[in-house]
Amino acid sequence: MTADTVPMSTKSLFGNTTRTTLRPRYEGSNICTWIGFKHVNYLVEEAVLEHFRGAGLPARTLFEELGLGLDIVDLDTRILHALHMDDLVDAEVVPATKEGDPVLVFKVTLSLERDGQPVKAVASKVKVSLRPADYLRSAAEPPAELAPFAVARLGAHLPDRQAVPVAAPADNTALSHGRGTTAADPVLEQLTEGENAFGWKWRIPYPYCHFTERLQMSGYLRQMEEVVDLFLADRGISIKQLLDDRKWIPVVPHSRIQILDEALMEEDLYTVYTVEGVFKDFTYTSRMDCYVVRDGRLVQTATGRITHGYALIESRRDWRLVNFDDRVVRALNGEPTAG
Repeated sequence: MTADTVPMSTKSLFGNTTRTTLRPRYEGSNICTWIGFKHVNYLVEEAVLEHFRGAGLPARTLFEELGLGLDIVDLDTRILHALHMDDLVDAEVVPATKEGDPVLVFKVTLSLERDGQPVKAVASKVKVSLRPADYLRSAAEPPAELAPFAVARLGAHLPDRQAVPVAAPADNTALSHGRGTTAADPVLEQLTEGENAFGWKWRIPYPYCHFTERLQMSGYLRQMEEVVDLFLADRGISIKQLLDDRKWIPVVPHSRIQILDEALMEEDLYTVYTVEGVFKDFTYTSRMDCYVVRDGRLVQTATGRITHGYALIESRRDWRLVNFDDRVVRALNGEPTAG
């Protein structure tokens, strides 16, 4: 099979709405039966992949036959209603690519039934790039309909960013195993200086990558989830502490991650989590920025934002949003707390 014989329908890819039913993975239910934001985004990703399958262009065919890796490079998701374990979710994917767009664009809606009524639970905008595989022997030129969305590297469609020199050489001789390190590191110190921020150095493992070499969007979702957990613990309000003290859990109404460049397997990833604002003691927004060091310079590979609130667990089924108290507000703002 070649690029000329792959049975695809670009009319379907660019013009037809896809509908499918999905269920959240069991792994995503960590507190009672609610599904966390990462696994909500996994459902969005799966809906987009199903749209490509319906057009005769599953990710496997794109890679094996056309030498193109399907990469989600921008994932902007609003959660309007909580998803629960075992929910049956109706996913709708509407193509939204406009003439001249350098990426494929889709609008995804996840709906479900609550008390016998349909409820719109999630609204997401997804952007996709097609990355030619250069780790292995190159394939034929992509079909003309897909060529505008093929990029030499992820983020190539974005304006160039100036690489910043590293103030001190990064010590890459010791591997950052497990959860990595938040210990003194000259690169982390440079990235967090003067900011209400938390830094984390971590070696990219292969389970977070795809197409043999690079960190994928789901890996960045895991990174965002992990850095929030580490940040809260560092500020003295860890997930478990607030669960044990007052049965509070963090909830996420909005998240967005953009891939700006490529981060490669076994590179050290420097992740900075910066609190941008606390709003009416009810929500706070933070920014996640990810970097690698190449040739003595910082290269930013991703940026993202996430909005958090807190909910009080009222029963095994129900929760309600609560206002932050002084302890939480001071911790989020990086101010000393009484404990």
